[in-house]
Amino acid sequence: MKPVDAYLILAILLFCIGAYGVLARRNVILVVMSLELMLNAVNIALAAFADFLAVGSPAGTYFVLFVITLAAAEVTVGLAIVVANYRNRRSVQTDDYSDLKG
Repeated sequence: MKPVDAYLILAILLFCIGAYGVLARRNVILVVMSLELMLNAVNIALAAFADFLAVGSPAGTYFVLFVITLAAAEVTVGLAIVVANYRNRRSVQTDDYSDLKG
């Protein structure tokens, strides 16, 4: 077994758990947490590939930092939308967000 295999197995498991959370949950906060779990799984895989394929190159580290920044921005915007919708509807269920389509 290569050293990168353990990291990739961990990333696949975390991504599958996050995907299940996004598809099965009704609570918006849990959906956002599941999206964060999926982004962290991508970060683990990206860091593993960066270390395994490009030893000494900082390009993989830059991509990992970019994904972390993207995840922080996603959480900020997502939770702001949840808080604003909670103030109006007193609910954080995904079914209540269907009227925001139009």
